[in-house]
Amino acid sequence: MPHTLPDNPSEAALRRRVAERFREVNGDHPMSAADDAYVNAQFEPLDDLCAARGREAAEARRLMLARRLPLPAYLRSDGAEMVPRDLFDLAERAGGIDRLEAWFTGHWEDARVGRAEWDAYLSGQYVCLRTVTPETIRRKEYLTGAIGAAENSPDAGSADRSARLHALVDELDALEPDFTAYDRLRFGGPTSRDTCVDAVRARHPRAGAASLAR
Repeated sequence: MPHTLPDNPSEAALRRRVAERFREVNGDHPMSAADDAYVNAQFEPLDDLCAARGREAAEARRLMLARRLPLPAYLRSDGAEMVPRDLFDLAERAGGIDRLEAWFTGHWEDARVGRAEWDAYLSGQYVCLRTVTPETIRRKEYLTGAIGAAENSPDAGSADRSARLHALVDELDALEPDFTAYDRLRFGGPTSRDTCVDAVRARHPRAGAASLAR
């Protein structure tokens, strides 16, 4: 539900409420120096992004709290709200922030699925994709399911199955970033890269890699 704010909240109050909401969603886990380095390479401080895009950071925070823009992807150890560099791109694609929700959810035929994906998008937790769009969300879902099916297919061990499996894993690899240790804390376990890319490649090495290992 949207979180109410007092009339004309201060910048400090907005920052504090966004941080509180972030921890409500993600839990309160420490960010290490390695985590900070990862998010610095992959994301942008909200204030810097807004300055570069000619937007007001305070308004962006209000939209986050009103469930009209995603929460930050991470809070750096110094408290900086780290967001994707394309944070505003989907709203622009949709024709404006007022049209974003209907445009986004309309990519799913089942309204309940669209609503669930909208909620997930607003959480800021779609750090499993380099670029977050309805298309990449749907493609990731397809690929993770297809990888599991290919691993368990009746033609296990065949060259065709191996080629099909590795093509799926390679495509998912291209969609997903590396993740960082903080992600395994907030998600309470391994990431989709751990389970659907790294572990699958370890169980099913390519023929050339298997030959080199011998």
